[in-house]
Amino acid sequence: MGAKTALLAFTDGDIRPALLGATRSDRAETEALVRQVHPGYVVEPADDGTLFEDIYPPDDLTYATVLAGVELYCDRRFMLDRPSELPEHLRQAGAGRRIIMHGMHSVVDWLGFAVWEDGVLIRSLSLSPGGGIQENIGTPYDFELPYWTGEHPVKPVPGWPNQGPYPLPFHPLELGEEALRALFGFVIEGRPKSNDIDTEAVHLHGFRVTDPSGEEQAAREAMYAQALRAMGPPQRFRMGPDGTWHEVSLDSF
Repeated sequence: MGAKTALLAFTDGDIRPALLGATRSDRAETEALVRQVHPGYVVEPADDGTLFEDIYPPDDLTYATVLAGVELYCDRRFMLDRPSELPEHLRQAGAGRRIIMHGMHSVVDWLGFAVWEDGVLIRSLSLSPGGGIQENIGTPYDFELPYWTGEHPVKPVPGWPNQGPYPLPFHPLELGEEALRALFGFVIEGRPKSNDIDTEAVHLHGFRVTDPSGEEQAAREAMYAQALRAMGPPQRFRMGPDGTWHEVSLDSF
C-alpha cells in the first residue's frame, strides 16, 4: 500500500455534498484562513493543485480550499500521533462546527483520525504495528466494527521468513481507507464506488508556509536524521527455488 494523507476539515455538516459540488475557491479568502490556522508563519503563494495530487503535500506546503460550509486543508503538520492533541487554536478555528482530522502513512502503516462535534471530541484513534494502539478514545464508528471483531485479519505473506502474528487485529491502512470514505467521501486505494468524490475535480490553492525562526525546520531535519540512524543498513531478499524469501548480501547481486 502507498496511501498517505494529511487532512483537516472544518465543516457545518456532511462534507460530501460540498466536495461533490466543489468549485474553485477565492485565493485571497483561502489565504486568510491558511494564515489563521498557521499563526506567526510566513505564508507565500505556491502552485495550485488538486485533492488527488496534494492530499499529502511536501514539508512546508499547505493546500486548501473554502467551499460552501467547508474549509479543507492538506498539511503534514496536522498528522499527530495523538490526534486528540490537536492544538487549541485549531479547535477554536473550528468552534461550533465539525472538525475532522485524517492521517495515514504507508511507510510505517500508521493511521490516525479524530472527529470533534461542536467542540466535543467524539472519536480519536491512532495505531500502527510498530507503535501499537497509541490512542483509542470514544465509541468506534459502525464502519470500524468489522475490523475490531476480527473480520479483516492480516494474512501472512506467502514465502516470507520468520513471520509472527500481526500485532494488530487488522491492517491500519485498510481501516484508514474505510475511515476516509466514511468521513470524506472517497478512497485513495481500492475500488472506488460510483458515488465517491472525484478528487481530481477538487481544486486546491497552494501556499508555502514556513516558520520564520527556522526552529521547526531544524527540528524536522534532526528527526529525519535520527530516523535514518535507527533504520540501520538496508536488507535485501531474493526468492529461493522453494518459493520462500531469503536475505542476501549485496555481493550476491
